[in-house]
Amino acid sequence: MDMEIDLKIYQLSHELRGHEDDARGICVCGNAGIATSSRDKTVRYWVPDPTDKRKFELSKTLLGHSSFVGPLAWIPPNEVFSEGAIVSGGMDTMVFVWNLSNGEKVHSLSGHQLQVTGVVLDDEEIVSSSVDCTLRRWKKGKVVESWEAHKSAIQAIIKLPSGELVTGSTDTTLKLWKGRTCLHTFSGHSDTVRGLARMHGAGILSASHDGSIRLWALTGQVLMEMVGHASIVYSVDSHMSGLIVSGGEDCSAKIWKDGVCVQSIEHPGCVWDVKFLENGDIVTACSDGVVRIWTSYQERIADPVDLDSYVSQLSQYKLGRKRVGGLKLEDLPGLEALQIPGTNDGQTKIIREGDNGVAYAWNLREQKWDKIGEVVDGPDDGMKRPVLDGIEYDYVFDVDIGDGEPIRKLPYNLSDNPYSTADKWLLKENLPLAYHQQIVEFILQNSGQGGVALDSSFRDPYTGSNAYIPGGSSSMSEVSAKPTFKHIPKKGMLVFDVAQFEGILKKLTEFNNSLLSDSDKKDLSLSVLEISRLSAVVKILKDTSHYHTSKFADADIALLLKLLKSWPLAMIFPVIDILRMLVLHPDGATFLLKHVEDENDTLMEMIKKVATNPPLPPNLLTGTRVVTNLFKNLHYHYWLQKHRSEILDAFSSCYSSPNKNLQLSYATMILNYAVLLIEKKDHEGQSQVLSAALEIVEEENIEVDSKFRALVAIGSLMLDGLVKRIALDFDVENLARTAKASKEAKIAEVGADIELLTKQI
Repeated sequence: MDMEIDLKIYQLSHELRGHEDDARGICVCGNAGIATSSRDKTVRYWVPDPTDKRKFELSKTLLGHSSFVGPLAWIPPNEVFSEGAIVSGGMDTMVFVWNLSNGEKVHSLSGHQLQVTGVVLDDEEIVSSSVDCTLRRWKKGKVVESWEAHKSAIQAIIKLPSGELVTGSTDTTLKLWKGRTCLHTFSGHSDTVRGLARMHGAGILSASHDGSIRLWALTGQVLMEMVGHASIVYSVDSHMSGLIVSGGEDCSAKIWKDGVCVQSIEHPGCVWDVKFLENGDIVTACSDGVVRIWTSYQERIADPVDLDSYVSQLSQYKLGRKRVGGLKLEDLPGLEALQIPGTNDGQTKIIREGDNGVAYAWNLREQKWDKIGEVVDGPDDGMKRPVLDGIEYDYVFDVDIGDGEPIRKLPYNLSDNPYSTADKWLLKENLPLAYHQQIVEFILQNSGQGGVALDSSFRDPYTGSNAYIPGGSSSMSEVSAKPTFKHIPKKGMLVFDVAQFEGILKKLTEFNNSLLSDSDKKDLSLSVLEISRLSAVVKILKDTSHYHTSKFADADIALLLKLLKSWPLAMIFPVIDILRMLVLHPDGATFLLKHVEDENDTLMEMIKKVATNPPLPPNLLTGTRVVTNLFKNLHYHYWLQKHRSEILDAFSSCYSSPNKNLQLSYATMILNYAVLLIEKKDHEGQSQVLSAALEIVEEENIEVDSKFRALVAIGSLMLDGLVKRIALDFDVENLARTAKASKEAKIAEVGADIELLTKQI
């Protein structure tokens, strides 16, 4: 049955409060309720309030994901689930199925290597999409098939009423699937396809990072393009009435009718997801953690107090973002500042009056402040313009002219003539005019105008020609933008090279005595000769000044490996700690390599052993440190790259451990992996390491140094690696802003590094 919705203005109906971080996903569960997901690692299920038809109340909080949760799907009530079920996918690579009758997790679907970005129901099966470029089909808790659907990250998936699946990807395309067969590839977007939806009776809707929404026929023809968002569009949905709603980075949900934006609803944060309810109301998920319901029906509009409260929230948010002359509006002084006399005639002062900045000038003769007028605002903080010498510009470039000269600042507005800008800047900086042409080309290239032809109508004021051609050769053969980063890219490997050898030997002796006193385990104990041999190994490791000449015997290595295999799990961590130092010794590393390259890979056996149940913190700590130290030796790089996936999976739980030393050890291993895989140009490996580093940063109780090293890994992978676009898809911009606001100086600094990276083309 078609529903006709009168094009009345949508207003706030109700706010669903409970999430403690960004609300990321929405799933409308028929008329039974609404499920929402969040960066706070939870899924929340809301049901209608029986006392007020406008409102919903929290019914269940589903806990189980170890990182932020994104896509959701609803399984309607059936024989297995009397009240239905929820399917959720997360950054932790997991897909969970939750029973809504009791809130219990009934299936944990493990198999994806990176973040899960979409989940849909296909009859009795679940199909999930991931940043790992694959689709996986699950039935009764088991994977039944998996295939690579795109060459780049998959960001969204939907099922059509006719049974086909549609995927959207970072590769800018949509694909239509019948089983594992791709029926059609839809090309047209110029950036990541982030959201998908069915358009009732018309085709497929797509939302993109290019700022547009497109409506496609199943043949691949573009039926309509909707442009109105000022930035990334994250989500889109449609209603049987013909209305379309979209949500984006520009803090708005936009409502469209016949390709025209008929209303824009402002939010106090970016809008991650949007969905229509069957009755025509709209649900939005916002980065402020609040899920909101909007209605065009008078009887469902919120009470005046709630409406006023929302206006106040919005005003406070905008006030916090608004900038005047490069300063936050809220940081400007109030009218009381005009009580203080000026010091010289014409002195200016900007004062906050309400939601605006107003300029005043000091009148020396009359001894009063004269009002000049309101200061015109630049773009919002989300599109913040750079400031140089108190003036905002579209761009402020760092220009490295070489020859040992310092980096110079070059300001430029898109409305400026690049030729006159170049000449004025060269004169100001006292640089040779021979650099003119290179500067013009530099400006055009770095302001996104690289395809612009040189303007033949422009006449250089010094030569009368359209481009300055110097008579002699210039030492400035190349002008390049060199942003100054404080902490990235990371070069070289970090190691754990300090050991308490006396404590290690003491613990080994203690464990050995325990084995001697246990009749069942006495055979595992060390002889006096073997204890003496271990002491000799430690003596060699302590004498770092002779590492270039000292040698180990075959029996030394054999003894350590024997203990790794035979001793009880709870007793092997001091043995692993000796191994950690052994791999830093040239001869020790060479000896061990023989046992790594044969059929019985000793290191992988050790890693699997310490990561199995129960994964004891001392074993995980020493195990991750061994792997971390291996990066120092070039001969192990092939092995580390080959076993990357197994190693990262084995230690994947370390970042959430309450043990701060273990957090730091894991984060250091991740940083070393980032450096190695950048050097090896390993795209798949970089993607997995990026995902692991993001998980570390997202962890609430992470130790400062661990967070710092993970952020450095992210920044390095974006700057020198192959995964910048994937990082942007992971919302690294918000992560950078949060880090930049940290009270910890080095976190704030690397956050600023990453934020600068996100602004580069």
